[in-house]
Amino acid sequence: MHPLRNFLSIAPQRRHRRLPTGFALLIAVIFMSVMLAFGLALGSLAYKQEVLASSALESQYAFYAADAALECALMADQQYDIFAYPSSQNAPAPAPTCEASSPISATVLSHTAKQWAVALRYDLDRSTRCADVTVYKPASASGTTYLFSQGYDVSCATVANPSGARFSSRGIFARY
Repeated sequence: MHPLRNFLSIAPQRRHRRLPTGFALLIAVIFMSVMLAFGLALGSLAYKQEVLASSALESQYAFYAADAALECALMADQQYDIFAYPSSQNAPAPAPTCEASSPISATVLSHTAKQWAVALRYDLDRSTRCADVTVYKPASASGTTYLFSQGYDVSCATVANPSGARFSSRGIFARY
């Protein structure tokens, strides 16, 4: 047999046995893409959990501010009768102290023959929290008194002028 003939018959077999080039690179790129997508999904999940946890904490601060202001108003009314219905239409709004500080605003919302309504705003926790209390006091002693308290997890300055600030607000009420 001729040596050239053997070479020609072997050469085509070697060409068909070769694997395509770049196959390992393709697998590495696919693997890295999957790992990147997995990492981004975990990062997004962690971020959402952090936001959820912080908003729950802010909500608690707002609730505690509302509760503190409501308790102050309850004590002022039940212990000292500060919100007693006044006979004069021009009576000033009472301003009971809360946490050893006076309200930053006390306003008479309405004064009718049946009831009067007073709104108070308190700076709480060294001016880091805010609470609004509204008291509806009936003219007769047999009527029902309503107290509404709205707490915020930010200062009263931020509540008065939010300028795009985000904050939590929680409210509670009592009637007796």
